[in-house]
Amino acid sequence: MKLDLKIYRSYANEREIVVMGHLFKKHAPDVFDLDKRWYKHAWAVIRMFRIKTIANAEVIFKFKGKEIASKTLDDGHFRLTIPYHEEIGSGWHEFEVAAKVEGNIRVEKGEFVKPYPGEYGVISDIDDTFLISHSGNIFKKVYVMLTKNINKRTVFDESVDHYKFLNRLGREDKSTNNAFFYVSSSEWNLYNFISQFADLNELPKAVLKLKDIKTGIADFLFSGGGDHNHKFYKIKHLVEFYPELRFVLLGDDSQKDAYIYQDITKIFPENISTVYIRQTKKKKKKEIKKILKNIESMGVKVCYFRESQQAMQHTKEHLG
Repeated sequence: MKLDLKIYRSYANEREIVVMGHLFKKHAPDVFDLDKRWYKHAWAVIRMFRIKTIANAEVIFKFKGKEIASKTLDDGHFRLTIPYHEEIGSGWHEFEVAAKVEGNIRVEKGEFVKPYPGEYGVISDIDDTFLISHSGNIFKKVYVMLTKNINKRTVFDESVDHYKFLNRLGREDKSTNNAFFYVSSSEWNLYNFISQFADLNELPKAVLKLKDIKTGIADFLFSGGGDHNHKFYKIKHLVEFYPELRFVLLGDDSQKDAYIYQDITKIFPENISTVYIRQTKKKKKKEIKKILKNIESMGVKVCYFRESQQAMQHTKEHLG
């Protein structure tokens, strides 16, 4: 049996390491070739949702002489939470995961980050927050996904500059950076697409937290849709995992980001610094303005912006 093991960027604090990945039959979702014609790119996108995962397979985490064995979940996902008592330096660390199925072994390297000490962490949505995706129009969103390769997709003007500024916010030592996380309703199928896009556009290196993987073409049509509660739980976990940080939350008004961020603020009023919501239509939405006013009443700074330059200016005036 041919195996393909995909390890995602993982993360750690003073007590635990969290390691994430998937185990596939034959092939993982594609790495994107920027020279592909649009129709070959479209086929590559569709292939991302024609994968098969392997359940209950043995996976072994290896780091600095420590080996921990576990098994994949029903959808081939593994998310190992490993207590770790030795001191781990801040920054990125390399580890290995080995997968074993019926005598077949696949070994891959991964990396996890332990944030540098500091005041801020940043959690950002992806679609229509920094990546122009047309989430409010399912047909346009699917058309863009199928016909435009990574190098043809675009970020909002000056959003990269804003994210780079947030990455260095409050840091005297410019060789360090703030913890960065991208939390999205896109599925794990799109991990390579998102991580390559972020690298290509020089966005801050981040841990991705995505939605349960899909294994059928029909699922592709509804990619990024449905229930967004998983985003609430993933953000809640990150804030609990790093209680020493105050988080900047970035999202947009096309889906449920403002509602989720309001609930997070209610639970962690001392752990949320600022909420940024991008305006995606010509007019600001009354319900979003109402939610942001309520968040602000809890002592959290808010900014409802159309252009990233406005968000950058807000950061410089209120956080810089």
